[in-house]
Amino acid sequence: MAKSYFNRYVWLIDTIQRHGHISREDIERLWLRSPLNELGERLPERTFHNHREAILDTFGIEIKCDRGLGYYIANNEDVGGDGIRQWLLESLSMNNLLNESKDMRDRILFEQIPSSKKWLSVIMNAMRDEKAIELTYQSFWREEPQVYTSHPYCLKLFKQRWYMLAKTEGKKEPRTYALDERMINVTVLDKPLRRPAGFKADEFFANYFGIIAERDMKPVTVELRVDAYQAKYIQTLPLHSSQKVVSSDEHNTIFRYHLVPTFDFKQELLGRGASVEVLSPDWFRDEVAADVAEMAKLYGV
Repeated sequence: MAKSYFNRYVWLIDTIQRHGHISREDIERLWLRSPLNELGERLPERTFHNHREAILDTFGIEIKCDRGLGYYIANNEDVGGDGIRQWLLESLSMNNLLNESKDMRDRILFEQIPSSKKWLSVIMNAMRDEKAIELTYQSFWREEPQVYTSHPYCLKLFKQRWYMLAKTEGKKEPRTYALDERMINVTVLDKPLRRPAGFKADEFFANYFGIIAERDMKPVTVELRVDAYQAKYIQTLPLHSSQKVVSSDEHNTIFRYHLVPTFDFKQELLGRGASVEVLSPDWFRDEVAADVAEMAKLYGV
């Protein structure tokens, strides 16, 4: 029963969000047609308002009514700005949608995230309880696994892998650890987690693309020339929050960024082939050109 009500809450949030504003009558009509409503029951007024209260308590989402326009999410901007809450709601909504479309499951494909489930909850619990962890980790660049005492700061999902940013005892700067086959074991310690006062994950990664944070480098202005076809993809899914369009014509668009051009960013650009050209800074253009020249040698060019 609890699971059934939880699914109802997610359905109600998703329905109102998709419509912006929706009348009580239209909510009722959509509920009667929903596969979640297996018995075809109506949604009584009292139950509806109980759901609103439960949604506020559970998700912090406030559903209000405008007499002229209908029901709406009153704090929608707050919800959209809360990355983890938005991600959770989108995941739950997708789960509901799949449950409503069981006959289409073989026609909906997802990308797999390697082995994240094994350690994700353990690390999240350690972060919540403000506890340090003992981490056994096999780097790709070491012959033997290493055991560390680490203080997890945050988690980040990037290109189908979960990463943990943590300060390891004996190391000067925090570093990232992948929650994949490299992470052999995690044990929560009875030791308080040490984290810088006022640490904010989004601010820590604000100047970076990906999960490599080179703290000794300052952000610079990077300009890219992108062909018209690829520019459409970059405009609809920006590479970085600082992305701005400098100029555009029928052939190319020039994008400007303010970030640290790390290995992750360079790999992203190289992965887009001849569609993207680095214009500045010169040193970064030279780095990318050198990699392109090495790639050309592999093909005898």
